[in-house]
Amino acid sequence: MRFLLDTEQRAFAGSLDAMLTAADTPSVVRDWSRGTYDSGRALWSRVAGAGVFALAVPASQGGLGPLPVELAVGFVELGRHAVPGPLAETVAAAALLAELTDPGPAGRLLPALLSGEASATLALDGSYAPDGDSATVRLALTARELRLAPGHGPVRGCLDPARRLTPLTAGGELLALAPPVEHALTWARLATAAQALGVGLALLDRTVAHVGRRTQFGVPIGSFQAVKHRLADARTALDFARPLLFGAALTMAPADVAAAKVTACEAAYATARAALQLHGAIGYTAEYDLSLWLARAHALRTAWGGPAECRAAVLDARAAHA
Repeated sequence: MRFLLDTEQRAFAGSLDAMLTAADTPSVVRDWSRGTYDSGRALWSRVAGAGVFALAVPASQGGLGPLPVELAVGFVELGRHAVPGPLAETVAAAALLAELTDPGPAGRLLPALLSGEASATLALDGSYAPDGDSATVRLALTARELRLAPGHGPVRGCLDPARRLTPLTAGGELLALAPPVEHALTWARLATAAQALGVGLALLDRTVAHVGRRTQFGVPIGSFQAVKHRLADARTALDFARPLLFGAALTMAPADVAAAKVTACEAAYATARAALQLHGAIGYTAEYDLSLWLARAHALRTAWGGPAECRAAVLDARAAHA
């Protein structure tokens, strides 16, 4: 199925693209990787000001949605520009807080998340929380309870230097019993899938430009059939992921979103491998901007459920309806 964005959705994507291009996101990512957050938080405020995080929250609670298709449109652009920070986690936290029976926690925490004054990270079942050191709201989520963690443990490295992992400190304020875990997970996976698609598209664009410039035997290497095949395979995978992403955004069925997540992340990962091979050794050097997208593609592949977990969710849903 071919999904065409309407005029407003295209304008939204275009405005984000223009804003992020002007922000010089590679330098912001490098600052974030060093633990220097000023430029990243300034960009975060502009992203929030564009309404990105509010798209996951109903208008009755101060949001603009829920508008999952528009959120997917926005997150494709965030991935295309490798914006750092707990993006999917903040969306998942906002969507989760908006669903709680008790409006108290949402009333206290949502306004700052939607305005960009705060960011959130989310740890599911005791897992590590992405960007737990930079987030201002840290939520520990299990099927039994949701708690506001009082702090975080030691910072651990990740494949993506701009995505550090931390355990959350046990205890903290109890926000809810039996929280809607699947609801939060679905929004997190949708945002992650859209980010991955944007990362893959950026990698493909940069690689196409590179093979058009680099020459061997007096001709651009992009004219070689083997190179064309790698790029065509990457493009096909990304083109296949796009309708799954927007189809999942329309239904918001957990199995559909899991399918979109694994497809988009695998497409971005395959594109990253092709990009690295076609760039050669320069591709993974820290000084070369391509490395920022290569690292992000690897990190997103396992975020909020790796390929095996997402495939299992799809198969379980099909078996349940058989």
